[in-house]
Amino acid sequence: MFEGREPIYHQIAEAIRGEILSGALKEEDQVMSTTQYATTYRINPATAAKAFAQLVDEEVLYKRRGVGMFVAPGAAAALRSQRREAFFAERLEPVIREAALLGLSTSDLTDYLASHATTGVSTTAPDQTPEER
Repeated sequence: MFEGREPIYHQIAEAIRGEILSGALKEEDQVMSTTQYATTYRINPATAAKAFAQLVDEEVLYKRRGVGMFVAPGAAAALRSQRREAFFAERLEPVIREAALLGLSTSDLTDYLASHATTGVSTTAPDQTPEER
């Protein structure tokens, strides 16, 4: 499960974020304990704890004393918002700059997107209100 150059605790945190975004983990769902996580994936419990601490700091998870870790209310919406901002800043802005250098217009880009969009993929997030769409 854990591959690449990223530290394992980053990969664990990203996997949990992905489960929240996909809906596999919902608000108030309990997540595996650090011990369960360490045993399941054969990693050091301190590594799992570091990932969970990072998610608590980000307010994605919260701890109920004596019970365990749970998905925080609003975690999916907050993660989706952060990912959207990152998508525009890290991925789309460079594309727009390159398109300008190539003399491509906004309509060239939108025409391309419209003709290459995967069918069945919504262009709006399920948590958006009609005003946000």
